[in-house]
Amino acid sequence: MKTARERFKKFIEDFYLVLVLIFLYAPILVMMVLSFNSSKSRSQWGGFTLKWYTQMFESATIMDALYNTLLIAFLSALIATILGTAAAIGLSAMKKLPRTICMGLNNIPMLNSDIVTGISLMLMFIAFGISLGFKTILFAHITFNVPYVMLSVMPKLKQTSRNTYEAAMDLGAGPLQAFFKVVFPDIMPGVLSGFLMAFTMSLDDFIITHFTRGAGINTLSTLIYSEVRRGIKPSMYALSTVIFVTILALLLITNFAPAKPQAKAGAGSFGPNAVPDKEKKPLWNGKTAIVLASFLIVGSVCYTSYLHFTSSHSNELYVYNWGEYIDESVIDEFEAETGIHVTYDLFETNEEMYPVIEAGAVSYDAVCPSDYMIQKMVENGLLAEINFENVPNIANIDPVYLEKSKAFDPENRYSVPYTWGTVGIIYDTTVVDEEDIGWDILWDEDYSGRILMFDNPRDAFAIAENMLGYSLNTENSEELEKAAEKLKEQKKVVQAYVMDEIFDKMGAGEAIIAPYYAGDAVTLMDEYEDLGFVIPDSGTNLFIDAACIPKGCRNKEAAEMYINFLNEPDVAYAIADFIGYSTPNQKAYEMLDDEVKNDGISYLDDDYIEEKTTVFCNLSDEANQKMQTLWTDMKSSEEQTPNKVIVPAFMSVCVIASLIILIRRYIKKKKDMF
Repeated sequence: MKTARERFKKFIEDFYLVLVLIFLYAPILVMMVLSFNSSKSRSQWGGFTLKWYTQMFESATIMDALYNTLLIAFLSALIATILGTAAAIGLSAMKKLPRTICMGLNNIPMLNSDIVTGISLMLMFIAFGISLGFKTILFAHITFNVPYVMLSVMPKLKQTSRNTYEAAMDLGAGPLQAFFKVVFPDIMPGVLSGFLMAFTMSLDDFIITHFTRGAGINTLSTLIYSEVRRGIKPSMYALSTVIFVTILALLLITNFAPAKPQAKAGAGSFGPNAVPDKEKKPLWNGKTAIVLASFLIVGSVCYTSYLHFTSSHSNELYVYNWGEYIDESVIDEFEAETGIHVTYDLFETNEEMYPVIEAGAVSYDAVCPSDYMIQKMVENGLLAEINFENVPNIANIDPVYLEKSKAFDPENRYSVPYTWGTVGIIYDTTVVDEEDIGWDILWDEDYSGRILMFDNPRDAFAIAENMLGYSLNTENSEELEKAAEKLKEQKKVVQAYVMDEIFDKMGAGEAIIAPYYAGDAVTLMDEYEDLGFVIPDSGTNLFIDAACIPKGCRNKEAAEMYINFLNEPDVAYAIADFIGYSTPNQKAYEMLDDEVKNDGISYLDDDYIEEKTTVFCNLSDEANQKMQTLWTDMKSSEEQTPNKVIVPAFMSVCVIASLIILIRRYIKKKKDMF
């Protein structure tokens, strides 16, 4: 019988194991439960439902991403298995020194960081003039899958007797016949293992896919990433649950499947009459393998480069816009009217969009950046002048917004206003009185722990600068430092620094005050009746997003046709109605309901716009760097809150417990030896 000490020790070990499993899988279980919650809230149960799963399977975007994921995974795994197996055979025929060198080179991609591999491949594709898209993702996946296949096949080749292959050759079999009849069955387990590993690696990949994908293509990993950044949707819970359950089922089937009976001893042996060893005949010459691999690589690059430079793009338009920033029916209408196919790709921030346009990895024809980013792109020669003879609907734009646009496009040559909006404060009307609301409420200690703040230095600094009476475009180092100190004072009352997560937190009642954009506030207020929105009288930022044409685009005339189409009154009205942001199109504005025109949120008095709103301009590199440094220092400064200690303390306890268990096992092992 076990002693009390042994039982206690066993209890501690089991408890620690259970604790680790809970820590790992509790979040997944919570996500799975929420996928059946009829409410979008993460804290309130609204009843059981399957509507999120229905919504997921009805979503063309999700189904396309699933199709791309499976197709890329299968093709890359298949091609990588063929190339990796051939390379492994070639290496096995090499002498020891060159084989060791080649295997060392083969191991580098596996040890290398994924982000380095992804960026390197992206730069290579750009250097060869290969536009990013499906084929670049496929090539990238093949590249990082091949080493894993070789690693799986090489041990099986070492276990394979060359005598059987040579015997088959002596008996009249050709090289290929001997290989497929004798060698291939022996290495088949390694080949299958390599294929499955490559398939799994491709399914799991995110970073390399993120850097090598182009316009209009997503895999499940990139789709989930982009969707979560815009705000967590229950359909993403459903998708993640399906993926988890599928993988779990595959693991269970694999691990509990009945094992195949072992072959009888001596079966397949040559016996005493086996053909004696002869001089070794190389199965695959190393030089031949290298030449063939080089031919495949060069041929692939040449072929894709040829397609890039010779393909006709006259009926194709590549558009780069913010997420959920257009009514999809508008795109369908444009395609039906013009016969031009639109490939629509999304970005989440101006800072994400800018390097893509600068690198030229994807040749977009139309893009929709914000004010200060337009100025930066003009200054760096990234935008083409618009031929307004092809955009007669520019006459529909309200002169007020064309005048405001001169802050970033002085002569209105590079942009056409698309939407506009202001920044204000969204709040819970059941807790906060509207009369008390100004920018200073974001520092009010009475609401400590229930205030959200922009996780964006430019917007956050603008609020502090407004309160201090500074210009929202100041580059003065002293003023920036004082604004940072103001934000540091606020930190003790802030629950979290967020962007689109404001939707979830305000909707679920986790926070009651937050600064945000007027257009999104209108959408949120339509869904939650207890929320209100105020634009402070002291002034605010007015942002303008505008349609532009990148320099070097393939279809400039089609892009101008598209921009002109967006400014048709009916189209501009449909866009404004869908996204909730304000339209600068005067004729579309006249079509709006009086309730929307007079709500004091979406549309403001011209006097307020002219006197109390400021459009962001592009700051100098020095000012941007200063602001970013101050922002990073502010957020990383120590907080006097006990919550920040809980997680490190818990992790420390887990680490100490692990060390104690390992040390005790080591001591026990030493005692048993003596």
